[in-house]
Amino acid sequence: MRLSALLASKRCRCRNDGFCSSVRRTFILYKLLTFFQSHICIANCCFFVYNYDMKKKVKIYTDGACSGNPGIGGWGVVMLYKGHKKEASGAQNDTTNNRMELTAIIQGLKMLKEPCIVTIYSDSAYSVEPFLKGWINGWVMKGWRTASKDEVKNVDLWKELLSLMQIHEVSYVKVKGHADNELNNRCDALARGAIKELQKTMPIAVAPIPDGI
Repeated sequence: MRLSALLASKRCRCRNDGFCSSVRRTFILYKLLTFFQSHICIANCCFFVYNYDMKKKVKIYTDGACSGNPGIGGWGVVMLYKGHKKEASGAQNDTTNNRMELTAIIQGLKMLKEPCIVTIYSDSAYSVEPFLKGWINGWVMKGWRTASKDEVKNVDLWKELLSLMQIHEVSYVKVKGHADNELNNRCDALARGAIKELQKTMPIAVAPIPDGI
């Protein structure tokens, strides 16, 4: 019952100070609830702003490459935070370019030691557009099937990436590949350098000796 309705009730009989005890209790309770609701709302807002501002804001550039597709693949990462730069790279045998693009993003997020606000920069439409265009949500809802009901490839990597995104606040930016983006080009160089390093450790294939020699 609203306070105005309670005041208008015939059952409410005014006493010495003009308020009956029931109205007084209702009025006090109303004021207390209003006070606590407003302060809880302010506290929640302050807590959200505090947490957001306290998180580190990190930029991560990533790229993947492959010598043959499938073939020997490599990934490269450049991380930026408050003027500091950190690089990482790696390579795998018998993989694809798309897997290396996803692996680069995954490895970049794994480099973080605490929850951060992260902006991922990648030239890979394969890796970025599912988030920018919302396809990833449909894939998950459909049991990792595309709109054409085909099975989504590299599900293991997509799931790992989504798991890491539960830790960090991640957004994506699509950049033009092999252009004038210095950091994207650096990631490409790191990925290709990792491929070359892995190739050095692999045995040289020797052509079979023809019969009769």
